[in-house]
Amino acid sequence: MAEIVRMPKLSDTMTEGVVAAWHKKVGDKIKAGDLLAEIETDKATMEFESFQEGVLLYVGVQNGESAPVNSILAILGKDGEDISTLLKNESTQITDINPNIATETKVVLAETFATTQTPELQVSVTSDHSRIKASPLARSLAKEKGIDLGRISGSGDNGRIIKRDIENWAAPTAHRQESYTEETVSQMRKTIARRLGESKFSAPHFYLTIEIDMDQVVSTRKVWNEEKDSKLSVNDFVIKASAMALQKHPAVNASWLGDKIRYNHHVHIGVAVAVPEGLVVPVIRFADTKSLSDINADVKQLALKAKDKKIMPEDMQGNTFSISNLGMYDIDEFTAIINPPDACIMAVGAVKQIPVAKNGIVQPGHIMKVTLSCDHRVVDGATGAAFLRTFRLMLENPILMLT
Repeated sequence: MAEIVRMPKLSDTMTEGVVAAWHKKVGDKIKAGDLLAEIETDKATMEFESFQEGVLLYVGVQNGESAPVNSILAILGKDGEDISTLLKNESTQITDINPNIATETKVVLAETFATTQTPELQVSVTSDHSRIKASPLARSLAKEKGIDLGRISGSGDNGRIIKRDIENWAAPTAHRQESYTEETVSQMRKTIARRLGESKFSAPHFYLTIEIDMDQVVSTRKVWNEEKDSKLSVNDFVIKASAMALQKHPAVNASWLGDKIRYNHHVHIGVAVAVPEGLVVPVIRFADTKSLSDINADVKQLALKAKDKKIMPEDMQGNTFSISNLGMYDIDEFTAIINPPDACIMAVGAVKQIPVAKNGIVQPGHIMKVTLSCDHRVVDGATGAAFLRTFRLMLENPILMLT
C-alpha cells in the first residue's frame, strides 16, 4: 500500500523546508536508509534518509521549492500503484484542518494529480494557474538566464516554448537595456534576517572600540608556527583572549531573558563563518578551558563542516559570546549585530602595520581595532570597557595565554 513521506521537522525552529537536491527520481526503488533528498532548513542543509521502502511514485516538492513541515514530500508504494485516492484524501484532510489554505492547496494537488495521469510532464503553473508548455532544455535555459517563461510566446508545436525562443528572448535588442535577476531567499537567509532584525530593533546596542598593539601576537605566532605542527591564526589568539577575559568579567558572559538576566558560568564562544547561503555561527564550547592548539583544531573542523554543509544544529547552539572577524578581508573596523541570546559580540578588524609611537620614538608596529557591541539592557559602558581592557592585556602579553 502506498505511503506518504512527509516534510520532516529537522530543527526545533523549522516551519518549512526547501529541497536542495533529490537523490532519487520517480520510478527508483527505495530501501530504508537510502538517501532520499537534501533538505535545507532554517539552520543548515541536511541529508534526509528514507524510513520506508518501495518505489518512488510521486515527488511533491521539486528541487529548489519549499513546503511546510508535514506536507507531502513524496509517495512510496508498489510499481504502478494508483495514488489518486491518496492525493484526494490528503486534499480533504487539509480542508478539514485549515479551511484558509484549502483552496490553494487543493489547486496544487489537483494540478499535481493531473500531471501524474498524462505523459505531458513539462507543464508549469504560473501565479494565475495558467499552463505553460516548454521543453526541458528551454526550462533549464530560462532558469539559468532568469527569464520568466510566462512572458514568452512559444514557436514549437501547439505553442510549446523551445530553446530557440529562449535564445531569441535573451538576445539584447538595444544597448543599456535594464535587467535584473531574482533569487528565492533560502531558509538560512530568512532565519538570519529574522533573528538579526529582532536583535537590532529590540536590543539597545551601544559600541566600544579600542586599538590593540599586536606586535607580541605576531612574533609569538611566527615562532609557534615555525616550531609546532598546528598553525595558529590571529583569530585563535582572539578567541583565547576573549575566553580568558570573560572568566574575569562574567557580567559580559550573559543573556537577556526578558524578566531575568542569565550569567553563564561556562564560556561557549560563537565564531561567525561565511558560507555561500549567508552566515553560520559554530560554537567553541568551554573555550576558556582549551589551549590555543585545541581552539585552532575546533575552529578548522567546524568551519570545514559549515562549508561542506555538514554542520548540525547542535553545533550552532549554546553560545554565550560571539566573535565576527573580517580581518582576512582587509577590513579595518566595523560594528556587528548582537547574536541572540548573547549580550555582546566583538567585531575584529585586520592587523595593520603602521607607524606607532613607542617610548617617544616612531617605529613600525602592528595595530588591530576591535569593536564590542553591547546590549545595554545587560551590559553597561563601564562593564564593557573593563572587559576590553582585560582582553587587550591578554593580546599584548600572549605569554599569559600559553600557560
